[in-house]
Amino acid sequence: MGLRRILRTGGHQGATTCPLRPQADSVKKARDVTKTTLHAWGCSDLGEDAALVVSELVTNAVRYAGRSAARHGDHSITLLLLRLSPHVLLAVADPSDELPRRREPDFVSEHGRGLYIVDTFSKAWGWETLEEGGKAVWALFDADR
Repeated sequence: MGLRRILRTGGHQGATTCPLRPQADSVKKARDVTKTTLHAWGCSDLGEDAALVVSELVTNAVRYAGRSAARHGDHSITLLLLRLSPHVLLAVADPSDELPRRREPDFVSEHGRGLYIVDTFSKAWGWETLEEGGKAVWALFDADR
């Protein structure tokens, strides 16, 4: 079952999905859902790193999805956590067609470090475009570290 189908249906054993609104308080909700889910899966040691990565991905989604939200209703962002032993996959889907670009961080600027953080704390990351428009940005973690 591919990431696109899981995002559409949410149907996968060992998966948690959470619809989010394109607003700032969704970042905290996504962090909380991530930590709670990882704890339930016995992966609490991933909690802080995964929550930081989810914060960056959802912040970017809120920033870009806000521009497309009118087309997709209130819950235009979806958080997916997927347990694929020995890994955990986190994905954030949003309706924006703007693809992520990793830049070299400017540590003086307040912006532009998000994907650097994602790259640093995850085993791998990437994105997929979605058939209905938009994209899903994902990050993979070793659950057995």
